[in-house]
Amino acid sequence: MPIPARIENDLPFLTSLRRDLHAHPELGFEEERTSGIVARLLEEADIKVHRGLGGTGVVGTLQVGNGTRTIGLRADMDALAMPEMADRPYKSKFAGKMHACGHDGHTTMLLGAARHLAATRGFSGTVHFIFQPAEEGRGGARKMVEDGLFELFPCDAVYGLHNMPGLAVDEIAVVEGPQLASSDSWRVTFRGTGTHGAKPHLGKDPITAAGTFLTSLQTIVGRVVDPLQPAVVSACSLQAGDPKALNVIPDIVEIGGTARAYSPEVRDQLEEEIGRLAKGTAAMFGIAVDYQFERRIPPVVNDSDSTARALGAAGTVFGERVRTSFPPSTAGDDFAFFGQKAPGCYVWLGNGPAVDGALHHNTAYDFNDHALGYGAAFWATLVERELKAAL
Repeated sequence: MPIPARIENDLPFLTSLRRDLHAHPELGFEEERTSGIVARLLEEADIKVHRGLGGTGVVGTLQVGNGTRTIGLRADMDALAMPEMADRPYKSKFAGKMHACGHDGHTTMLLGAARHLAATRGFSGTVHFIFQPAEEGRGGARKMVEDGLFELFPCDAVYGLHNMPGLAVDEIAVVEGPQLASSDSWRVTFRGTGTHGAKPHLGKDPITAAGTFLTSLQTIVGRVVDPLQPAVVSACSLQAGDPKALNVIPDIVEIGGTARAYSPEVRDQLEEEIGRLAKGTAAMFGIAVDYQFERRIPPVVNDSDSTARALGAAGTVFGERVRTSFPPSTAGDDFAFFGQKAPGCYVWLGNGPAVDGALHHNTAYDFNDHALGYGAAFWATLVERELKAAL
């Protein structure tokens, strides 16, 4: 099915809007300008607007007919704290802030679908357009849930969409089961006794302990977790000593990293095993250790019924360009908190080639405006198909 004519005619406006959002990136919980634009455009389309959930979140509600089914569609709005290095006419106007993950496109596509649905009203039921702040590790979805999102706007199902470089803009992947991993943080602090670097026997060296711990860390995935269960444990931060004092063994070494899994059981296992290695290493070297494991984002796992519904809409828009097999990502997305409150499905929309290696979170990344029509059409078709049964 071609992109609906009304969405096709709206593409010049949507492209201009997307590029304006790109040029004015806002970090999590700071999306004042973005949420203001979203609210204004929804209100202009005669869609009921609620603001303030999660601070800068916006929910637009469109009820048509007497259908009793209600669904939620989510788009994230925030940018990343990183510089934009590529030179383009709509380059970020703010140093150290960039839409490097395509949330400008996500916001625009959902607005395009909302404008279309409000004008055509070709369904019976209720759709909530959920514009979420602070997806990039700042807890926006959890905050919206805590602020009463699903009490105020109950949903029979909730859907998310993310662009994917490497898939063509006329392709979409809709797959049941795990899509994104849990994203948790861990911190280990070894506390020894500092001393002169020439006299290590007079102290207790936390650096040597840290080296042993880091070497052992990968045995968790390699020798403890079931080989058929994906998992990642990475050390990403190491703070020890002073490069200006190379004859001093420090008292403290601080290590931090991330842990990823697709199942609750493996997530529990990673938390336990990292701690076990840290405590065992400290005991072996006769030093103290502090261990913290912060559960940040659960895994995103697509519900079978919601996936089937999304697949039907995808087939209508994309025809044979629908992928039903696509590898899950070890990245995380706090859409997972929405999926804990209602059956959910998270789909991958093509963003075209990764030009010059510009993938997500790359300083040269850009959302592909040619995907706007396809994404808006998918959202609109999903609503029209899913709520059609209530007519």
